[in-house]
Amino acid sequence: MYQKNEIQLAAKIVKLDLLRDELYEELIKQLGSKAHELLRKVQNQ
Repeated sequence: MYQKNEIQLAAKIVKLDLLRDELYEELIKQLGSKAHELLRKVQNQ
């Protein structure tokens, strides 16, 4: 059986993953094909 805090942590990860997808879609809408390039540049700073 999982502990309450483990379930809460897993739920937070799922929510963050969904938010990440939404934000990435917004970035794609704004930058098109350059979205991935910018994301990688920022990630590597």
